[in-house]
Amino acid sequence: MGTEVDLLVVHAISLPPGEFGGGYVDDLFLGRLDPGAHPYFVGLADLRVSAHFLIGRDGEVTQYVPVLRRAWHAGHSSWEGRLACNDYSVGVELEGVDGGGFEPAQYERLAVLVRTLMAALPGLTPARVVGHRDIAPDRKWDPGSGFDWPGFRALLESVRPARREMLVWD
Repeated sequence: MGTEVDLLVVHAISLPPGEFGGGYVDDLFLGRLDPGAHPYFVGLADLRVSAHFLIGRDGEVTQYVPVLRRAWHAGHSSWEGRLACNDYSVGVELEGVDGGGFEPAQYERLAVLVRTLMAALPGLTPARVVGHRDIAPDRKWDPGSGFDWPGFRALLESVRPARREMLVWD
């Protein structure tokens, strides 16, 4: 990335929209999504997108991009007047939809992941954990109205980080 990572962006995703599981999110982030597998996928065929992490409905964490490398999750974005959030942020996708709730296992894993990253990245603080809608409000909604920010922030204060070695850094 070449710059200090000091922002974490929480996203929500489901493919096809409203459906969970099936491996399509993995395929999208790995650049192998078959546009013929579902009519919705045709519009994603030329999309260059990735995230550092995905947390599934069961709480399973998948890492796609090393923490200190750029992922393509933020798009046209800015935080506190600073443009191009992909350059200095970690993107975490939660399997979910706007207005839908997230599973307790997802909140728990997200909190542990954030604490682990905060322990290793001095500029990352709870105040710098934001939603995609916060950095791109004119075009993004996620993680959506179903995300419990107060509950997540309380949980974040009560969990311990995992071992740093559990993540791929560079």
